[in-house]
Amino acid sequence: MKILIIDDDSNAIDMLANKLNNYDDIEIIGTANTGEEGMQIAKINEPEAIFLDVELPDISGLSLLEQMNSFLKGWCQVVMYTGHDSYMLSAFRNNAFDFLMKPIDDIELDNVIQRLYTTKRNNAAMAGSGIVTRSNDDKLLFYTNTSDFRLVHVQDIGLFQYNHDLRVWEVVVACRKEPIKLKRNANNETLLAIDPRFIQVSQKFIININYLLEVKDNMCKLFPPFDKVDYVKVGRLFKKKLIERFNTL
Repeated sequence: MKILIIDDDSNAIDMLANKLNNYDDIEIIGTANTGEEGMQIAKINEPEAIFLDVELPDISGLSLLEQMNSFLKGWCQVVMYTGHDSYMLSAFRNNAFDFLMKPIDDIELDNVIQRLYTTKRNNAAMAGSGIVTRSNDDKLLFYTNTSDFRLVHVQDIGLFQYNHDLRVWEVVVACRKEPIKLKRNANNETLLAIDPRFIQVSQKFIININYLLEVKDNMCKLFPPFDKVDYVKVGRLFKKKLIERFNTL
């Protein structure tokens, strides 16, 4: 995994680099003491993860995080780190992947690295199934065949359904009459890895949990614009996991 460190404190860079060098498959492709220098390195070397200090001499790390979408071309996650926990909420609101406090704890760092590995594997699996996502975006690009694709906001997806006749998964999207058929190698694991809001309720259906209104007689009732969908049945083996997503009274 290619990593870039942006921090105005050279000693802090060295300490973090030494910790990261303990991982065999991590390559530090650059370090920078300013936001501008970090942006230039990121544009040229396309890191897969950036460790970004909040306080930089030329730009706030949070402001730099907001600009990431404009110059990060490939898959990349940004981990904010600082000595002040008051920045944590702002970091997550700006789509930071994770947040670390200085001095960096080895166990906390390892948790972040393992999450990066998992997210990278899931992203690769989705790409192999014709699904492309930006790390700091809420859009998905679904390849329907070799060259054609459809761009969809995650929030507009109501459910995924398996078409047994065609042997493909389909995605049901708001304001679209017909579902979008996905490539044959898309499977339930790659679809579930897209976003935590997707949960499998049977062998045939994966729903967006944000649209679930109720389950009555083992049938899902969904909020508009998916209130006309009346065929999603909850499988017996999946019902327990569905219930566990909520605080039951």
